[in-house]
Amino acid sequence: MGKHGIILFGHGARDPRWKEPFERLAAKLRASRGDQPVALAFLELMSPDLPSAVASLADDGCDAVTVVPVFFGQGGHVRRDLPEIVETCRKAHPGVAIHCATAVGEDDAVLQAVAEYCLRLAI
Repeated sequence: MGKHGIILFGHGARDPRWKEPFERLAAKLRASRGDQPVALAFLELMSPDLPSAVASLADDGCDAVTVVPVFFGQGGHVRRDLPEIVETCRKAHPGVAIHCATAVGEDDAVLQAVAEYCLRLAI
């Protein structure tokens, strides 16, 4: 079995503190995945960008990569920009199977976790 990398893909921001939750999420995933790599990538204002992150995982020996958009919804960036970038990555790395998940906020388990968080605050 080869390496299967995960890339957490976020929007990016000017304030470097913005990516702290993404780094914590990546650390949690790394702790659970053993030698299977986890990377961060950003659409704009931060690095690495998605093509650089995919290239790094491909250089690390990944034959499969799952891109997880850490967006609450499927807005324009996820619907328009991300598929174009993923297609560019596929062309650049034809030996790597690249799968793109839906935005994390579209998952019922994520929404349930957010609802539980909100309920905890209201007590």
